[in-house]
Amino acid sequence: QVQLVESGGGLVQAGGSLRLSCAASGSILRTDIMGWYRQAPGKQRELVAAITKGGSTNYGDSVKGRFTISRENAKNTVYLQMNSLKPEDTAVYYCNLEGWQRNYWGQGTQVTVSS
Repeated sequence: QVQLVESGGGLVQAGGSLRLSCAASGSILRTDIMGWYRQAPGKQRELVAAITKGGSTNYGDSVKGRFTISRENAKNTVYLQMNSLKPEDTAVYYCNLEGWQRNYWGQGTQVTVSS
């Protein structure tokens, strides 16, 4: 079993920055991919960014060049640095851990960007 605990959400003005953290506890495997998804009201959940334990990354098109995902394997923690935030980035951000026949989600953290 894996538990994911997110922190770092909040309210920020457009153009500002936030950093999200997600700490994973439990059985974390070498092949697990950790990432961030977001869901805005009335919209489907979408990939923001993901990272393998080896450091390979994947980003959603809307955040490329503005967001950076990183991972600290010794602490089983993944970070999302969000810069140049826009009102359309407003959403609940969920931490995710995906591996072989397993998929876990955090409780979500609200990010609100005011114009």
